[in-house]
Amino acid sequence: MTRQRPAAFATFPARRLWLLAAVAGGTGLALAVASTAAHAPDWALLARQPWVIRLHISAALAALLLGTVQLVGIKGTGVHRLIGWSWVVAMFTVAVSSLFIRQINPGSFSLIHLLSGWTLIALPMALFAVRRGRIASHARGMTWTFIGGLIVAGAFTFLPGRLMWAVFFG
Repeated sequence: MTRQRPAAFATFPARRLWLLAAVAGGTGLALAVASTAAHAPDWALLARQPWVIRLHISAALAALLLGTVQLVGIKGTGVHRLIGWSWVVAMFTVAVSSLFIRQINPGSFSLIHLLSGWTLIALPMALFAVRRGRIASHARGMTWTFIGGLIVAGAFTFLPGRLMWAVFFG
């Protein structure tokens, strides 16, 4: 008697391997650069920030962890949905909290806020796509929201003069 695989069972496609390799490679590159110029992180600098910035950073770290697990893991399971909804809440928190952070252009929005707006539009679109059974559209939307709304926007926080630069390199 042969065992059938559950419907949620999926092979590990090459796209996920490339994504995992990109995240690992980016992390490795960041650590290599950090080891040449970095010092022990100045956690006190983060503690002195307004609550909205601390909320933003906490939600972004949670979204980064959950999103990485989600992109690499098996799709269509109850665990996938639970992690996915948690990631959506974290990303929504990141995007909304960023609208109250205006240190780059004091009192005004900056270009990076376009990514926040894009995230607030892309998240519901990807959720509606999966509700309508358009799984490929959902996967693309969530993947690009992870890359643009988290990885690209997060990379900007490590530019000289920005808070995360000061915490790790300043």
